[in-house]
Amino acid sequence: MSQLHHYKTTIEWTGNKGTGTSGYTAYERSHSIRVDGKADIAASSDKAFRGDAARHNPEDLFLASLASCHMLWYLHLCADAGVIVESYTDEARGTMETQSGGSGRFTEVVLSPRITISHSDMLDQAYRLHHKAHEMCFLANSVNFEILIQPKIKSS
Repeated sequence: MSQLHHYKTTIEWTGNKGTGTSGYTAYERSHSIRVDGKADIAASSDKAFRGDAARHNPEDLFLASLASCHMLWYLHLCADAGVIVESYTDEARGTMETQSGGSGRFTEVVLSPRITISHSDMLDQAYRLHHKAHEMCFLANSVNFEILIQPKIKSS
């Protein structure tokens, strides 16, 4: 039986410089992302789209969400399988293509987890669990582009 899970986020535009959106260059892209009971995230658009480079942008957060979802599933599956993960770092990369009319979409994401496990006899299992984590990841199941997983795993 499936279950529904509901999420709520409040986005508030904070970039009105006094004249609202009276012109394309008359406003900032600054906004806050708020989830009840959690720290606010100061956000903007990407610098390439007139945003504040010092703030998180939707593309950064999207990529981070994909990498985080994969990692959390991977750690869960490793714990269930007896694979002891000692460290996990992922330097994820994504490619977004924009069209001449201004629209765009992600065309590919590459996750590159660097993992240390405690026992070398579990290396094969540790690699196999990435495939299962990808199958289980809620966000990977929600996108229409390829997510490549390129793990490097070593034992301590």
